[in-house]
Amino acid sequence: MTEYLLYFNQQWVGDHTEEWFRGRGPRAMAVTEEMKAAGVYVFAGGLEEEDGPVYSADPNGETVTMTDGPYVETKEFLGGFAVVDVADDEAAKMWAAKVAEACGWPHEVRRFKPQPRTR
Repeated sequence: MTEYLLYFNQQWVGDHTEEWFRGRGPRAMAVTEEMKAAGVYVFAGGLEEEDGPVYSADPNGETVTMTDGPYVETKEFLGGFAVVDVADDEAAKMWAAKVAEACGWPHEVRRFKPQPRTR
């Protein structure tokens, strides 16, 4: 099995009414429960937007410098993600499609690099 990151940038969400968002929550939770039942769920969550803290750690000095806010000015930022542990790319794409349909906005799929073997 291989772990995949299914994610979206907040800017991909688009402008919708509160009613529209409330209707998406149960759909997204249903897909999360389906992942759990299928045994592929590792983790999922949405990130806080404007109200949540953002910190940057910069190791380019004698000590690591911690600052408030993103490291670089960016037009896009991560909005949420899920990690699934599935057999192959096709299974990861299938779950991404289910999550994207439930949420109502695009998602990308990235495979994690294999973990080094430890004794």
